[in-house]
Amino acid sequence: MRSVTALKALGPIDVRNIIRDPLLRWMVFLPLLIGFLIRWGVPILSTYLAGRFQFDLVPYYHLIMSAILLQWPILFGMIIGFLLLDQRDDQTITALQVTPLTLTGYLIYRISLPLVVSIMITLISFPIAGLVELSFLPLFLAALLAAPLAPMFALFLATFAENKVQGFALTKAVGIVLWPPVFAYFIDSPWKLAFGIFPTYWPMKFFWLLTSGGGKIWIYFVVGLLYQIFVLWVLLKRFNKVMHR
Repeated sequence: MRSVTALKALGPIDVRNIIRDPLLRWMVFLPLLIGFLIRWGVPILSTYLAGRFQFDLVPYYHLIMSAILLQWPILFGMIIGFLLLDQRDDQTITALQVTPLTLTGYLIYRISLPLVVSIMITLISFPIAGLVELSFLPLFLAALLAAPLAPMFALFLATFAENKVQGFALTKAVGIVLWPPVFAYFIDSPWKLAFGIFPTYWPMKFFWLLTSGGGKIWIYFVVGLLYQIFVLWVLLKRFNKVMHR
């Protein structure tokens, strides 16, 4: 009920803020644009690399798509993070604490919205990109495991950035957690599990196992989900502390 109340109270405000901000308005359509770009651009690049350098890019299509799997939650986490910064600067969040909408209800809404949106966008944009075919259930599970990155990134921005300028600077740091797990793909050693300290490792690894038919796939799903929930809990505690200081 709290999330429904928050949706009714904040949903129209969020839509207006996104429409009003040219950057955020553009970012909403970015996943679909990237989906079409991948669908048409990567095969052309693959043909060029094969003809020019005798390099076959096709075996790495699922690696490319695993990176794309992370892009949507991070992108929508960024949008929600900037909305949080706006509302924090405008004292909107402080004002909400004297309304029937509690801070808990507000946080439930802020966590659940990017989760749901990122799953929906992944389910739509993956078939558009079309480099790797997955049936609905495996794709849904992969999207579900990647989705916590959205509220995680939103809370990261809202907690550690003082304003939108700092928020933009922090978005550049996202590469630190996005790209290292890619190297795990090329490492044939149990030590590659060390990349698990990065939350982005688990959805990527799960996706690789889905598309390659590897074993112990559910272990990676459960451990990855629990680890991301733990990181989310830590960020929530931190965000609450920031809001009450």
